[in-house]
Amino acid sequence: MAARALNSAHRALNSFLFVVLASFLANIAFVTAKSTIEPCSNADSCNALLGYTLYTDLKVSEVASLFQVDPISILTANAIDVSYPDVENHILPSKLFIKIPISCSCVDGIRKSVSTRYKTRPSDTLLSIADTIYAGLVSSDQIREANSISDPSVLDVGQTLVVPLPCTCFNGTDNSLPAIYLSYVVQVEDTLTGIAVRYSTTITDLMNVNAMGNPSIKAGDILAVPLSACASKFPRYSSDFGLIVPNGSYAITASHCVQCSCGPGNRNLYCMPAPFAVSCSSMQCRNSNLMLGNYTAQQSSAGCNVTSCSYGGFVNGTILTTLSSNLQPRCPGPQQFPPLKAPPTTVIRDSNFAPAPAPQSDGTGSPAPRSGLIPSSIGSLPGLPPASGPVGTGFSSPSSSSSSSLANPLGSILAALMLFMVAYFLTSFSL
Repeated sequence: MAARALNSAHRALNSFLFVVLASFLANIAFVTAKSTIEPCSNADSCNALLGYTLYTDLKVSEVASLFQVDPISILTANAIDVSYPDVENHILPSKLFIKIPISCSCVDGIRKSVSTRYKTRPSDTLLSIADTIYAGLVSSDQIREANSISDPSVLDVGQTLVVPLPCTCFNGTDNSLPAIYLSYVVQVEDTLTGIAVRYSTTITDLMNVNAMGNPSIKAGDILAVPLSACASKFPRYSSDFGLIVPNGSYAITASHCVQCSCGPGNRNLYCMPAPFAVSCSSMQCRNSNLMLGNYTAQQSSAGCNVTSCSYGGFVNGTILTTLSSNLQPRCPGPQQFPPLKAPPTTVIRDSNFAPAPAPQSDGTGSPAPRSGLIPSSIGSLPGLPPASGPVGTGFSSPSSSSSSSLANPLGSILAALMLFMVAYFLTSFSL
């Protein structure tokens, strides 16, 4: 009788523990990090941004090598002064948050960036590559599936891996206005309200873009954050067709010959010769003495007659320019340029960037030196009327390699442990 009672108690305890563990596992699945997926049905690509936090001190050129992008494009995307000597070899501090410009493609019906390649080192694992080196922008499962790796515990030193990275296009618009989308990895201290404030958007907009049912976010989630931008209207046959520049930053195009800027505070894309332009084709407008970015203004009784020389795209190595004249109510003032920052040497929180540490000055209070990015004679150009707005799709990370989600390593370990314990308790039922 005592043995039977003990056996019944044992079974009751196992049943109770099974219910508790099942509930815990369900909660683990519920809180798994998620991201936004944008379905697509064509081969068009767009400009996008990644929010990246450095895992160690790295040169600008080393960060660029991690993502196979132009070092200068990283600097200009973050409004960092490129006139500093040897700026590409400037060392950026660990934990610095920067924006990485990438090309967002359509792959297997989903928007993602697949141009990044990583060569493995002796100490690398898929988990360390995903969580540390690429700061949670990709999961180890996504790297494994993208490279058809059967045994993730075996990586050959020097092996080249495709690193699929999250991105969205949404037709380059947000609420029918030009926008470029930042893939942002949620940090522990983040709230949706804080992210909305820092990126000059709204909670409602973030929820709509990311198809969120409620404003709850978790560390490791990857949000598509719309950034107000200036859009180009270059012809489709130009190599920089679809160029879009976030407000408050710069972009380099036309083989480093042309620099375009956006803002602050407007959506008018303004392009001019780059300060380090070398061996460039002519940037003078035909039938005029105006160079790219210059304008003349003449006041009259009817208003102000403005003639400007604007950039029209890069075609077969040729810089296209357009001479236009129009009557405006008043003459334009000096072009407003995004403020430039000194190459950062320390990590200081900056509300203009992200809740994570962001690039800023060294905190000494000394002004940044005058940059070659700022010209002496300039005029503004009109922006592009945008098309439709975005539709986002929510997604849970573990179910597909084509997602842009972060698999929570702690949750995976706990889940594996719990599954083992559940199996043990189930086995004990048969005893």
